[in-house]
Amino acid sequence: MSNRITPLILAVALFMELMDVTVISTALPAIAADIGTDPISLKLALASYLVALAIFIPISGWMADRFGARNVFRAAIAVFMLGSLACAFADSLFSFVLARFLQGMGGSMMTPLSRLILIRTTPKKDLVNAWAWLTMPALFGPLAGPPIGGFLTTYFSWHWIFYINIPIGIFGILLASKYLGGTGYREKRKLDWVGFLWSGLCFSGLIFGLSVISLPALPPIVGIATTLAGVGFGAIYLRHYRRVENPILDLSVFDEPIFRTSISSGFIYRVAGGAVPFLFPLMLQVGFGYSPFESGMISFIGAGGAILMKFCLKPALAAVGFKALLIVGIIVPGLLTITHGFFTAQTPIWIIMSILLFMGFFRSMFYTSLNTLTYTKTPDEQSGSATVISSVSIQLGFALGVAFAALLLDAFAAIRGTEVGVTEMQLVFFVLAAITLAAIVPIFSLSKQVGDDVSGHVAKVKPSL
Repeated sequence: MSNRITPLILAVALFMELMDVTVISTALPAIAADIGTDPISLKLALASYLVALAIFIPISGWMADRFGARNVFRAAIAVFMLGSLACAFADSLFSFVLARFLQGMGGSMMTPLSRLILIRTTPKKDLVNAWAWLTMPALFGPLAGPPIGGFLTTYFSWHWIFYINIPIGIFGILLASKYLGGTGYREKRKLDWVGFLWSGLCFSGLIFGLSVISLPALPPIVGIATTLAGVGFGAIYLRHYRRVENPILDLSVFDEPIFRTSISSGFIYRVAGGAVPFLFPLMLQVGFGYSPFESGMISFIGAGGAILMKFCLKPALAAVGFKALLIVGIIVPGLLTITHGFFTAQTPIWIIMSILLFMGFFRSMFYTSLNTLTYTKTPDEQSGSATVISSVSIQLGFALGVAFAALLLDAFAAIRGTEVGVTEMQLVFFVLAAITLAAIVPIFSLSKQVGDDVSGHVAKVKPSL
């Protein structure tokens, strides 16, 4: 039972953060009308949240080592709650953007610290179940966001999409205080302020730039210039990293082959994974004429597949091992993404929902397997940097996916000389299927026995003659 309590407590924070990110999209028109701005300008608030994540995620590992992972985790939830209240009381675009930035400061610590606490407190033999329990409640966040946001905004007011974070956050803090223990204190090293500056400028430039490219809140040239600046600051950080003794991000963690392979494959996979949730509701609503609530309820079926997978993962890993399961988790969603390119307004709903059910099952199988495998050989002293790098990689992958899908839509429309419509969306799905399948290339470098000490898989050895 103890191997379930810790991940479920950590999942409270993930649920709150992931639901908040998606629920606000549904309420943007109502919020914009109430505070006297337009929905396009208000999307800057979405970007400000991502910028806060990018700036402060790199410092989360140092904070956990300096002040204790459990203490920082509880403080992060409290900051997120304060940001939620500030959002609810915001009465202008400027105040709302600042409030979202404050929320992002709290969110930047919650996700990496959830991972860090889990890998520091869970024996490797229990990691598979622990990751499954961690992600199960969090799966509801992004899928429940749109219907919950639509319901609260329609029947109450948009303020309630932020108020609901308060009881959830208090519940999480109380549970963490009572049950989380053993995370301890680590090495109390000095903060690499210069590295913090360069890494913050790098990641915020990349994420903000990619977000601006995909969201028409500012001219695309601003997004392109900011993204390139982020790349430049990343090069400066690499030079700085080689010259200091205790860098804010220890990139030597990439020397470990399993971690390197997991991050590269996961990044490619998440580019497509970030684009599909952006593109599919767009197709349902703009292309097929479904309401936001109907679109959200159709998409919600994917959570059912993801949850069902959690009960099948451990026996599946024990039967075939990590490598085989990761390959299946790439090929099947890749092929299912191709089917999205053939959806039309006349496609029966039961067919669409059946495909989404299987998509949720196999995508979740890949994510959970990969998350478990990523840290199996990471030295304990590098766990902070590993979780930070993994969290940044996830954010960058999803941001790049949305930006890339938006650029492809415009490119296909320009080539065909039309406005963006269903045909352009179908073509983008074919490209996303190819990207998904490309994630299999790094996986081939893994041995068949990789992670067997965690999965319980016993490879069959041919008897020698």
